[in-house]
Amino acid sequence: MTKTPTLPFDPNRLADYLSGVLPGTGPVALEQIAGGHSNPTYFMDFGGARYVLRKQPPGELLPSAHAIDREFRVINALAATDVPVPAAPHYCADREVIGTPFYLMERLDGRVFHDNSLPGIAPADRTAMFQSMCDTLAKLHSVDLDAAGLSDFGRHGDFYTRQIGRWTKQYEAGKTREIDEIPQLAAWLDAHKPASDETTLVHGDFRLGNLIFHPTKPEVLGVLDWELSTLGHPLSDLGYNLMPWTNLAEEYHGLGDRDLAALGIPDAAAYTARYFATRGLPVDDSPFYTAFAYFRLAVIFEGIVARAAKGIGSAEGIDHLSRVWARHGLDLAGE
Repeated sequence: MTKTPTLPFDPNRLADYLSGVLPGTGPVALEQIAGGHSNPTYFMDFGGARYVLRKQPPGELLPSAHAIDREFRVINALAATDVPVPAAPHYCADREVIGTPFYLMERLDGRVFHDNSLPGIAPADRTAMFQSMCDTLAKLHSVDLDAAGLSDFGRHGDFYTRQIGRWTKQYEAGKTREIDEIPQLAAWLDAHKPASDETTLVHGDFRLGNLIFHPTKPEVLGVLDWELSTLGHPLSDLGYNLMPWTNLAEEYHGLGDRDLAALGIPDAAAYTARYFATRGLPVDDSPFYTAFAYFRLAVIFEGIVARAAKGIGSAEGIDHLSRVWARHGLDLAGE
C-alpha cells in the first residue's frame, strides 16, 4: 500500500504508540478511504498486519456526534454473536496521538457493492447474496441485549413516536422551502404508528453498500459502518433495507424498474417473508416501515439543501430528491 503523501497527523507518532499496544513494530502506512465517511477512515498497514483506522473529525463536535467509542463498543459486543463483524483490537481515547480519539478494526478481504443490481454477478449468486443480507439483518435483530452488554445502548420503547417527532422538528427548524409532501407524509406516519413496540439493536444504515461479501462466495463476511447504531424498532432497519425495491435505477441504483426475476433478485415480498421466517415471527408487511425510512431520508436531504443555501456544502444534482423520497413514502402509504 502506498502511504498517503499528506496526513492531518504525524504517522511516526502513531507508529510509536501502536508499537506499545499491537503486535509488531515498524513504520505505519496509511491510505485514506474516499467517499461518504463522516468519520475519517484509513487503510493502515503496521507490523505485517492490515487494519482499518477510524477517527473523529477534527474541530468542535456536537456532544452526541461522531461517537466512535459507541462504534467500537457495539462491534466488540457483537464479536461473541453470530452477527459478522470485523475484529476491533484497540480503541485510543488519547487525543495526543493523532489529534482525536480513534479505533482500529481488522481489514476484511472481500467485495463491497454499491449498485443493488449487483452487476457482473451470476443470477444464482445474486439470489444467495440477497438471502445472506436478509439473514444477517435477522441475526442482528435477534441479539440478546443483556448477554451482549448492550441493554443500555439506547432508549427502550416508543421508538416511532420519538422518531417522527424528532425528524418533523428537524425539518421545520431548518427548512428553506416548502415541500408539501414531507409534512403530509409525517401526518400519515403519526396516524399509522404500529402497535408493536419491540426494542432490539438496530444498525441505522443497513444496506448493501455497508456489507462486505466473501471474495468468491455469495455470503456476508462483515457488517460495516456502525455510526448510527442504537436501540430501536427492528423494522426501522428492515424498512430502510427495503427502499431499493421502490427506488428507480437512477435513484441510487434502485431496483424498482429492474427485471428482478432475470437478475435473480428476490422481490420485496419474498425478502420480507424470509426475514420474518428467520426470526420465527409472523410476517408484518405494513408499508409504514419503508414509508418512515423515506420520510427520514427526505428530511436528511432537505437538510443538505438548507446547508447548501447557507454556503455549506453543495446540493447540486440532488435538490429534487427530498420531494422524490417523500413521494415514494406517500405512494407506499396509498396517499
